[in-house]
Amino acid sequence: MIKLTYKPYDVQLKHVFRISRGARQNAPVVLTKLTYEGVDGYGEGSMPPLYGESLETAKAFYAKVDLSQFDNPFDTETILSYVNSVAPGNQAAKTAIDIALHDLIGKLLNIPVHSLFGLPTVSQHTSMTIGIDEPEVMAKRALEYKDFKYLKIKLGTDRDKEMIEAIRQVSSQPFFIDANQGWNNREEALDFIHWLNEQNTVFIEQPMLKEDKTGNAWLTERSPLPIIGDEGFQRLTDLKEVSDIYHGINIKLMKSTGLREGYKMAVTAKALGMKVMLGCMTETSCAIAAAAQLTALADWIDLDGNLDVTNDPYQGIPVQDGVLRLSSAPGIGLVNPDWDSIV
Repeated sequence: MIKLTYKPYDVQLKHVFRISRGARQNAPVVLTKLTYEGVDGYGEGSMPPLYGESLETAKAFYAKVDLSQFDNPFDTETILSYVNSVAPGNQAAKTAIDIALHDLIGKLLNIPVHSLFGLPTVSQHTSMTIGIDEPEVMAKRALEYKDFKYLKIKLGTDRDKEMIEAIRQVSSQPFFIDANQGWNNREEALDFIHWLNEQNTVFIEQPMLKEDKTGNAWLTERSPLPIIGDEGFQRLTDLKEVSDIYHGINIKLMKSTGLREGYKMAVTAKALGMKVMLGCMTETSCAIAAAAQLTALADWIDLDGNLDVTNDPYQGIPVQDGVLRLSSAPGIGLVNPDWDSIV
């Protein structure tokens, strides 16, 4: 019998995190534990307010979930299909179960989760994100993150060029640019993308409103840089449509309901000739360690959601000189988690 337990947790950030659609210095998460024959697997669901989930919705969802009916944790398709069918939406709450189940299975088999998917143990540079702020503050952040190969810059304001110019005064690191749907004129956006191309930019993430499929597709057709869909891409069933709108996708476990579907997304995207990025929300080291298991399938990773957290209850995959170093530890690779000490 599989037993589910969970705890609410409030993640605190060192810096105020601003994007084009809001700002916050904390994020509610739900931490989960699945227990089977004395072995524990750990998971997490992160629920920033913008995405419509909360600790209250997670609690209501888990009240409907009965995992005690399952005697075999290795029957992941049946278990996770059931979890997905309990109620629509609730992606982050479902993700927390998915991650815990994969962690549990990896521990029962004494292998890392990426080996469950037939993937190698690899290390890759992650970007470090700089949220919207005064240009001089963003430049100061860039100096703090000089050990990272890539900087991810949040844009989507009327001061975007000023922000980039300020950062370029102190850094030559390649940029991942994320407008978070903040640009609303496609001709102006295209001109700015050409300028960003000259500023050593790698790609542009979600330039325009997700509803503006025509505008995003127009940019994708003309852009000198890859256009990556984030808010405009949620579940596996969206992939065929968005393959005609973007060059690539940002896979976040909190959107995909976890590793099972995230893996399928990455494999399918590659079969469609699309680029794959692994992203995250504000998360603890638990969810980051889980997402890192798919690193071998990614062209780029932005798995920094735990690096600005001041009260991370877990230790997971280390980041050294900006490189996320995947290990061969069983499960998702958490280091001696102490569930009882988390309050």
